[in-house]
Amino acid sequence: MDLNTSQTLVTPPPRLWASVALAAAIAALLLLLVVLPAEYGIDVTGFGKAVGLTRMATPPAKIVKLTDVVGGNEKIREVAVPDAGQPTPLPNPAVFQDEAAPPLTRTLQITIPAGKETEVKVKMHMSKVVAFSWQVGNNDKVYSDYHGHDPSFGAEFFVRYKEDQESNSGNGTLTAPFDGEHGWFWLNINDHPVTLLLTVTGYFDDLVDYGIH
Repeated sequence: MDLNTSQTLVTPPPRLWASVALAAAIAALLLLLVVLPAEYGIDVTGFGKAVGLTRMATPPAKIVKLTDVVGGNEKIREVAVPDAGQPTPLPNPAVFQDEAAPPLTRTLQITIPAGKETEVKVKMHMSKVVAFSWQVGNNDKVYSDYHGHDPSFGAEFFVRYKEDQESNSGNGTLTAPFDGEHGWFWLNINDHPVTLLLTVTGYFDDLVDYGIH
């Protein structure tokens, strides 16, 4: 009986090697384009940001409890009556803010070409107040978005105060809920240029015109 056996080395066919290489290439591509941007925020190609995958890797910004400059005073009638001649204490005295200087007033006149857009932002500290008024000439209408953002919360963070698909004016006040920029985005939805006049009065650091784009 011959105890020696011969063994034949089987070489995989070229087609199998091609399939393995293709699967490895697809896995590497998915890792680069999908897994790394979505799981770790690593976006070498920019594809993850383009399709929104990087937002999945970024934990949502935690917004701290903001100073309330109004709330609480609705309970003024529940406060104990003071001695005769003494003022009733406000539950929330932050409604009054003493300032060392008078309020600022800034006015901008902006011409927005047809189909173009612009942004103007008021830089403010939390709890400061501004009053504003804007008007588009000739009763033309524009799209407007009044919003605020704090860069420390991340580039994607913003809050919206008011949005109008079509409007030719806006008036109001804002008590800033956080330090940051608070202002307007306007889009000229007409087939001709429009002129917009903005006036802001209050306690703010700067009024920034980001130009036409």
